[in-house]
Amino acid sequence: MSWRLRRAGSADLDAVMALEEASFETDAWSRESMAREIDHPYGYYLVGLDAEGPDPDLTTDPGALRGYAGLLCPPGSDLADIQTIAVSPAARGGGLGRQLMARLLAEATDRGARSVLLEVRADNPVAHSLYLSLGFADIARRPGYYQPDGVDAIVMQLELPARRPALAENPGDSHDA
Repeated sequence: MSWRLRRAGSADLDAVMALEEASFETDAWSRESMAREIDHPYGYYLVGLDAEGPDPDLTTDPGALRGYAGLLCPPGSDLADIQTIAVSPAARGGGLGRQLMARLLAEATDRGARSVLLEVRADNPVAHSLYLSLGFADIARRPGYYQPDGVDAIVMQLELPARRPALAENPGDSHDA
């Protein structure tokens, strides 16, 4: 499948919340929390849509949303945090989660982050495997973090590569011998 990613906005809130509540039945974020996150000046939220779908406008077709993900990273901060990610059951296994994560990691790098943290439910081996495959490492465990289920969180961290320096304005100006 092919996916189209774009920045999430307040018009996406209904569709995001529908997937949030379906994905995280017992520990879904509140509508108010999600709205604050999407609009946060240091946040970067994306929605994933089926690139071949008939209507990419979620206001008329909320079912077009196949996934979303969010990052919190103040510009210039050394540390970024993956806040959330969800992919609809129909889209799982099609690369959307990996594509969403790749875009969040690129944004964190662009903002100057050197490291990214996330938490994953200990009872979610599919997500844990995805994060391991992206280079994240387990660094801690938070017992009973996910409530009301009492499920542990595995804290993971990824060290990002250094940003490449911007290209010189005059590429022909070289001081190499």
